[in-house]
Amino acid sequence: MKFEPRLPQLPKILYPLYEARLLRELRGKPQPKHIAIMADGNRRWAREAGFADVSHGHRHGAAKIGEMISWCADTEVEVVTIYLLSTENLKRSPEEVGLLFDIISEVVEHLSGRDLDCQVRLVGHLDLLPEAVSQRMQEAAARTQNNRGIIVNIAVGYGGRQEIVDAVHALIKAQPADATPEDIVQHVTVGSITEHLYTKGLPDPDLVIRTSGEQRLSGFLLWQSAYSEIWFTDTYWPAFRKIDLLRALRDYSQRSRRFGK
Repeated sequence: MKFEPRLPQLPKILYPLYEARLLRELRGKPQPKHIAIMADGNRRWAREAGFADVSHGHRHGAAKIGEMISWCADTEVEVVTIYLLSTENLKRSPEEVGLLFDIISEVVEHLSGRDLDCQVRLVGHLDLLPEAVSQRMQEAAARTQNNRGIIVNIAVGYGGRQEIVDAVHALIKAQPADATPEDIVQHVTVGSITEHLYTKGLPDPDLVIRTSGEQRLSGFLLWQSAYSEIWFTDTYWPAFRKIDLLRALRDYSQRSRRFGK
């Protein structure tokens, strides 16, 4: 686990040089295959930028997602899971939640376009969303099934505890009707629960990144991130840059992963 302060503002001419240096430092070093991102700080960014309407933060943050996926082309990242809407977020005002539904739906539709060639998957309790919203997102994601690019998991209506509960429910429902309680207990294992998670079939995240200065997981991928490396930065998500991503990957490359030992 590491916290990184945001970089001081550099002259724009220096950013390409710094980016090239970071990429050189990553060559031949271990890189994460799966990164999970908690895209936090949209509302605070908007307020500090002088916007009275926090929707500007959400929209700038949404635009950043496609950029970030394109940055991964210069890395060894194969899977990105991005936390956009938690079950707790659904308790915000109806106006803000409705805005988030529209923005996230637009994000999914943008990612399903041909230019990124990514495979979009929705992970979360989609039944918590309005049917029209859920259907719009699922139809957009379905258009990417045959794409060959990076896998992008969009965590929407997501809660880590609920995911584990849903996995256990699915596991129990998969047992024969005549199974005894003892039979069911025998089938409840780490492996069998993993097979029923929203992210089934994918590797656990190697690296979890959280923006905005908050240093907690907030229920994100509780099961999957048990042995993940964690990198915090006080940069707000709308201000997140490619050099911030590369700094996180560089930090990861310098760690010795011990998987809980």
